[in-house]
Amino acid sequence: MNDENQKDKLRQHFARRVTTQARVVLDIWQRLGEQPAAAASFRDDLVNATQKLVRYAQRFEMDRHASAGQALLDALNDCPPGEPLSARHRETLQQAIDNLGHSILRRTDQACDDAPSTFRRTPVYIALSNAEIAARLIKQLEFFGFRASAFGSAEALTDACSLHKPETILMDVNFGGDTHEGIATVERLQTRHDTPIPVVFMSDEDGTIETRLRASRCGGEEFFYPAVDPGQLIEKIETYTHGNNVEPYRVLVLDDSRAQAKFMETVLKKAGLIAHVITDPMQIIKALDAFAPEIIILDMYMPGCTGMEIARVIRQQDRYHSVPIIYLSAEDDVGKQLHAMSLGGDDFLTKPIDPKHLIGTIHNRGRRARSLLALMIRDSLTGLYNHTHTLYLLDQEIVKARQRNHELCFAMLDIDYFKKVNDTFGHPIGDRVLRSLSMFLKQRLRKSDHVGRYGGEEFAIILPDTRESDARAVLNEIRERFQELQQPAGDREFSVTFSGGIASWKGESSQSLCERADRALYQAKAQGRNCVLASDN
Repeated sequence: MNDENQKDKLRQHFARRVTTQARVVLDIWQRLGEQPAAAASFRDDLVNATQKLVRYAQRFEMDRHASAGQALLDALNDCPPGEPLSARHRETLQQAIDNLGHSILRRTDQACDDAPSTFRRTPVYIALSNAEIAARLIKQLEFFGFRASAFGSAEALTDACSLHKPETILMDVNFGGDTHEGIATVERLQTRHDTPIPVVFMSDEDGTIETRLRASRCGGEEFFYPAVDPGQLIEKIETYTHGNNVEPYRVLVLDDSRAQAKFMETVLKKAGLIAHVITDPMQIIKALDAFAPEIIILDMYMPGCTGMEIARVIRQQDRYHSVPIIYLSAEDDVGKQLHAMSLGGDDFLTKPIDPKHLIGTIHNRGRRARSLLALMIRDSLTGLYNHTHTLYLLDQEIVKARQRNHELCFAMLDIDYFKKVNDTFGHPIGDRVLRSLSMFLKQRLRKSDHVGRYGGEEFAIILPDTRESDARAVLNEIRERFQELQQPAGDREFSVTFSGGIASWKGESSQSLCERADRALYQAKAQGRNCVLASDN
């Protein structure tokens, strides 16, 4: 390794130390907001952590982080110690915190509206009779970006929920010692909240239908009997947390009446949907290409053509073959409605349109359409994009990069010695390793990045608007953290590593870009595994 490479490696190492310390500061600030009663002690922790951040940043010449940290220190020094924060002080501190959070985003995230939050999620509360399992689970959850707290009594859990509503509760059916006391605790908790808390129940002794029904009625989303290991639980907890916010549906409306079209647009946007309205049927192809709708609403009768004819044209395009089409018309003849739906439609709404009926129909059709689409484009084991769709997305990102003259990176990852994992612990444990890496990647990459399962134990990552050096730094950080994660296998634990290859786009085809990333991955394997290398040509 030459001197320049050594310096670059040191810079990356220092950058990670500063970024890690900045996240410690942000984490303390969030805890301060969650537990205002402990503000005095948290304030001291916040000052000490920020001072450490400033020292690190100044030592490693990371000026932006040093400035953000110093601004936070100045704001803290302006707050009278031992007294509640005033609105002015809290606003000043929040602004300093926001600036610090912005400073640790990746370079390409800083210009994105959908940049990931640097704060940890709302807490997951754990109420298990076995304290050892609870501690083990908390340790696992922290690797996946969750904040988890364990409780030893129903009273402590109730007090915590009254201060801060959790994202999820993992509850032992008999928590507290008495039969079904855990369920009774949840029943009391749910009455104190306007919206129910998702609860994952566990039981080692009771899996009867009566117990399951009672658990379900008080917000139980899952019921594990007998109890399962932390890996499976984390997958379920991930499902019921707010980290998986549903994206609004994209709805295309074609109605020749401008007044009706405007009304539809207002109703859809008020419901939080993304609407695109056109009044000329001859613009449908352009609208489809530009907007890529998930749901299409067509007026039945328009000058020059009918909604049925437009539907047939839309269905002739393979990518819109399964997109729901909803007809709008004053036609109340059921026979004609059924005939219209037989020619490419999925539903029929009669004018005048009831907004609640419209939105309900869109959500019902949208959920089903997304589920069907997921079956076609996602890998059933990991939930990531499958091989075919990953390559399709890569082609799309190459087109965008060429149009905008932006950078683009493509990476391939491969789990090291995965066959040995399967041979030693069995294929179910191997599958869980694949799912844990999938979750790890999704949580640590941007929304604008695409993660796919390329095949077997290989993963592919598309990183738009990303320099090669940035891509390598990010994947190395993920690699280092992932190898620290202890994978559960019954009463044993083991760790797993992966190797990676990165290729930056140089104007070539997607096939050539994939081949270069694959060669870099092969080189990483040849150099001893557990590293990420960039393509040298």
